[in-house]
Amino acid sequence: MKRARSTLKTSPLRTMILATCCFTAPGLALAQDQDAQTRQILESIQNGEQVELKLPDPEEQLPLDELRKFTEVFSRIKDAYVEDVSDTELLESAIKGMLSDLDPHSTYLAPKDYEELEESTSGEFGGLGIEVGMENGFIKVISPIDDTPAQKAGVQAGDLIIKLDEKPVKGMSLEEAVNLMRGKPGTVLTLTIMREGESAPIELDVTRDVIKVTSVKTRMIDNGYGYVRITQFQAETGRQFQKALNDLEAEYGSDLDGLVIDLRNNPGGVLQAAVETADALLDEGLIVYTEGRIQSSRLRFSAKQGDIMADTPIVVLINGGSASASEIVAGALQDHKRAVVMGTQSFGKGSVQTVIPLDETHAIKMTTARYFTPDGRSIQATGIKPDIEVRPAELKELDSRPFFTEADLSGHLEGENEQEAREAREQAAEAGASAANRDYQLRSALNLLKGLHILNRKNDSNRQEQSQ
Repeated sequence: MKRARSTLKTSPLRTMILATCCFTAPGLALAQDQDAQTRQILESIQNGEQVELKLPDPEEQLPLDELRKFTEVFSRIKDAYVEDVSDTELLESAIKGMLSDLDPHSTYLAPKDYEELEESTSGEFGGLGIEVGMENGFIKVISPIDDTPAQKAGVQAGDLIIKLDEKPVKGMSLEEAVNLMRGKPGTVLTLTIMREGESAPIELDVTRDVIKVTSVKTRMIDNGYGYVRITQFQAETGRQFQKALNDLEAEYGSDLDGLVIDLRNNPGGVLQAAVETADALLDEGLIVYTEGRIQSSRLRFSAKQGDIMADTPIVVLINGGSASASEIVAGALQDHKRAVVMGTQSFGKGSVQTVIPLDETHAIKMTTARYFTPDGRSIQATGIKPDIEVRPAELKELDSRPFFTEADLSGHLEGENEQEAREAREQAAEAGASAANRDYQLRSALNLLKGLHILNRKNDSNRQEQSQ
């Protein structure tokens, strides 16, 4: 009588997963230290000693039912999907889904994504020039980058992109949408957007270009008052910021009476650059710290001695497009009472992403920690609240005609300072068309700095009189 032999057929994937469980699942594989522990238990039993066994915690085991379900779904797709799909494609899709379901910033990095990540931190890449994220299945504009096709076409922070050309973005991954927005310079992409306050979608034609981002821009906005605009934090931003401050003081010829740092629509960037920027204006103390589950994600960054612009009043401008690294700078200067933060509440991206290589060409970008300001405030989903809220506004003078004054009367008595007063009026007229007057938030920052400078000057004068 022949004995019947039964064989179990398994798919390659099922075999691979079960093998993985054997080698990696806690409680299923016996490592060297577990071997030693087993030998010790056996010796104790042989010696008649009482042995206490600790059973594995079920919560720490891999869920076998879910693994079986996964392999079943994999098998069904392979057998019945309308088109043939390779094992590699299905596994990569599973990895992408696993990461994208965690949060909007965790993702799988294929070789091309590696290149794009490197481009964004170096400051030169091809595309439209916008920082985007996902919201309710649509692409949300975190901020347009200065002097890029998107900004020139009228794209604004907070816009929801619902179509790229004729393709609805609902259901697309962020990676797919970004790939559609990138393309050959000179080609046109039509963005259909929803904007708060608008009753119907808006269509904007944006011409793709090679995006070269200048991270730090400076100018004098008034006599004695400097302006620094940081568009995003790149690898060299910290060094460029310090040089910009020195150049402003060299241009003015002495210490500045006030400084505006504009972080509006700054989507963030490199953490170290944000730390270096804040450090340039702080003499000591914590700048930012991070908290995560693993030891390597628990970091603390402190300022080194030396404030480049000691005693110079500073106003930092932020808005809903200020995210991540820009929130670190604003939060550090706010907590140390080194600057007045003005504008509207920031975006609230207070998480740290770490790039973890899988092999030479693939990696995962995964959220591993949260940012905290020096006072222990979490930035995540709350953002930085300005000390003085100033919403964007358009100013219109009620009466732009000059008043008729004594100096306009024929034969008037000559004033001692009449020539100076005339020059002051002419300068004020020229300043009426300046950027600070067109930008209500910037104008508010400048007016605050002028007020602080006047008060500081009076306080210094009173102290000198008392000392005499």
